[in-house]
Amino acid sequence: MNSENAQSRRDFIALSGSLLAGTFFVHPVAEALSIFNKLEGKMRVALIGTGIRGTTMFGRDVVRAYGDQVEFVGLSDINEGRLKYAKEYIGVDCPVFTDGAKMIRETKPDVLIVTTMDSTHHEYIIMGLESGIHVISEKPMTTDEHKCQAILDAERKSGKKLIVTFNYRYSPHRQRMYEILRAGDIGDLTSVDFHWYLDIYHGADYFRRWHRRKEFGGSLLVHKATHHFDLLNWWIDSDPEEVFAYGELEFYGKNGPFRGKNCRTCPHQGTCDFFWDITRNEHLKKLYVDNYEYDGYDRDGCVFREDVDIYDKMAVQIKYKNKVQVSYSLTTYSPYEGYRIAFNGTKGRLEAWIKERQPWDEKSEDVICLTKNFGEREEIIIPHGGGGHGGGDTRLKDKLFKDPNMPDPWRQSAGSRDGAMSILVGIAARNSIEQEKPVRIESLTDIPLMERGRGKMA
Repeated sequence: MNSENAQSRRDFIALSGSLLAGTFFVHPVAEALSIFNKLEGKMRVALIGTGIRGTTMFGRDVVRAYGDQVEFVGLSDINEGRLKYAKEYIGVDCPVFTDGAKMIRETKPDVLIVTTMDSTHHEYIIMGLESGIHVISEKPMTTDEHKCQAILDAERKSGKKLIVTFNYRYSPHRQRMYEILRAGDIGDLTSVDFHWYLDIYHGADYFRRWHRRKEFGGSLLVHKATHHFDLLNWWIDSDPEEVFAYGELEFYGKNGPFRGKNCRTCPHQGTCDFFWDITRNEHLKKLYVDNYEYDGYDRDGCVFREDVDIYDKMAVQIKYKNKVQVSYSLTTYSPYEGYRIAFNGTKGRLEAWIKERQPWDEKSEDVICLTKNFGEREEIIIPHGGGGHGGGDTRLKDKLFKDPNMPDPWRQSAGSRDGAMSILVGIAARNSIEQEKPVRIESLTDIPLMERGRGKMA
């Protein structure tokens, strides 16, 4: 290795950060966030990708809540009709572009927000970094190991920073789990049981959209489970080392009793349990149905289409560098939505059944149970935070746009390394299913793995 490459590797390892027990963590994205805070006037933001997430969470919601801190200087999307509507819906007066590169060149934003189709995230992340711009990307960071490596290389070379929006870290009950684990209340963590259930409304929706194809979303092991694997990496505070997985498509796609092109033209509307009338949602209708002519995208595609090639049930075994073992599963056709999780330690067990959507009454609180070996069981009540994703959305955006320099004692800000390590578990799981063998994380990119505390190099 020549001196330039060696220095690049040392710089990257240094930027990976370290977490020391009982101290505040200075995350690599803190540098980017502090730069945001030092900008003269408002943060100049350009948004690429004006679908549902772009127009709401990172569009209109930002304009309404952070209008004193943020100015939109450009919007971009390949669908010119949706782009025109998005500008009106978000409530901005800025140029619009069907060419993302042209938008970046002409508007020269401080920050680029990427909310496009997952398989194109890498194109715009790299484009932004190479243009000397900090980038905020919706999860997942990208969809395969080669694109992941290209992003890492571009960030190192550019000197700019990529922030990945893991809003789940910011929800109060997940933060409380992190605190309990760091406090050592269950002793040394040894294993985790983590089972996520998507219901027949939300779960089915992934099979209507472009996510139904691996080439676009990388499978739900990448698109959806990146949330879950990031939480595991964050909670366990170590890097994943090896993954083995099973996965099948046994409910949606070719398994359906009948199929159509999309719900709004389907002859089986009266008999299909999964019929969904997109036209009843005005925003979705104006985003997608009214602009179908520009790209031919069926937002209400049939969940039983023959081209569905992602898995609808998945089981994953993960071994971490610190010897923690994880059993994870994802099911996409459950009667309720949420997850069960249990952390097993040498002195006890921390567990929760978090219900995100269900056919019975919602409560405004979550319950975490802490049971000590040879001790009593304690129920810890956590009120829901305001906003989406259990309160995580608002707290994440406050950190990004309102007060970038606010303390981050629970290391909730996530950078490219966090984004990479989360998707690499899902990519490894997908590769394991396809190759029918365990996959080692270190074989996917050049990221050096860490055993404990993000500071002890393995």
